[in-house]
Amino acid sequence: MHKKYKNKNITMAHGSGGKASSDLIKDIFVNTFDNDYLSTMEDQARFNIPAGQIALTTDSYVVNPIFFKGGDIGKLAVTGTVNDLAMSGAKPLYLTCGLILEEGLPIETLDKIIQSMQKTAEEAGVKIVCGDTKVVEKGSADQIFINTAGVGVIDKGVEIHSYQAKIGDKIIVNGFIGDHGATIMQSRAELGISADIESDCQVLNHLVGKMLSVSNNIHSMRDATRGGVVTVLNEIAQDSKVCICIAENSVPVRVPTRGVCEILGLDPLYLANEGTLVCVIQSEDAEAVLAIMRQTKAGKDACIIGEVVEGPEGVVSLNTLFGGTKIIDKLVGDQLPRIC
Repeated sequence: MHKKYKNKNITMAHGSGGKASSDLIKDIFVNTFDNDYLSTMEDQARFNIPAGQIALTTDSYVVNPIFFKGGDIGKLAVTGTVNDLAMSGAKPLYLTCGLILEEGLPIETLDKIIQSMQKTAEEAGVKIVCGDTKVVEKGSADQIFINTAGVGVIDKGVEIHSYQAKIGDKIIVNGFIGDHGATIMQSRAELGISADIESDCQVLNHLVGKMLSVSNNIHSMRDATRGGVVTVLNEIAQDSKVCICIAENSVPVRVPTRGVCEILGLDPLYLANEGTLVCVIQSEDAEAVLAIMRQTKAGKDACIIGEVVEGPEGVVSLNTLFGGTKIIDKLVGDQLPRIC
């Protein structure tokens, strides 16, 4: 047992706002995140920001299981919020961390998750500056839920929106799709699937910074989380009132991921990702952006999968391996719940 823990498991006292709460906050959060903003332990963080637009986002994480190959709920919480900011072209700066803990959660498990959050924050170049912790009775939650909010700044001249796709634009993804969804599926014991896959969970802000350094003509950009690549493309097509066409043989899917999908009757185009972006960019800049993406770890497998074409507004179509064309719409529900 780690010496700094005053208790072995989370108890209701840790959510009371008293000494047990204070000890937990100091032992686990302040000692790990360790920055001047958080260490004041006030009800807010205060900071100056560079000139430009402010981007703000928030998200909650309830993934099951909380540890999986390639990541955990803590890494996911930081990654997801950083990436949501980055998709606007923002430079993420600060995050908050809200936790709902179930009574009985081992404090060692909590510490491992918080350490993972800090490691990921360091990779992204952001600070976790304030937070909140609540404890609920055993059976009222599933070990741990996390909410993170993030603030970033967008430089002048950067205008990336889902309604800006134009006919002739190319569609780029930064690598293989569907790995996170397939990893979570095989991590759930009841499915009994074994495949050599790990989540693509990774921060994308540094990759986006490289992309913006060579092009001011990125029109739209989204991270393909719940609902996968197809959902993102449909949202862009509908918001921009354009038609998007992708080629099935251009979409990168790992063999094990495709195998898991075939076993379960799922489509990798709809599987969740946690380190995959979809970029809609002016055709003339596509090759330059691809070249710089491929120089990075997060973008080494980047490729063009389609383009914006003349056609019915708000429609996404797929040129299939068999030579046909079909419309690919959003799913009505989730292929798999609690994926992030």
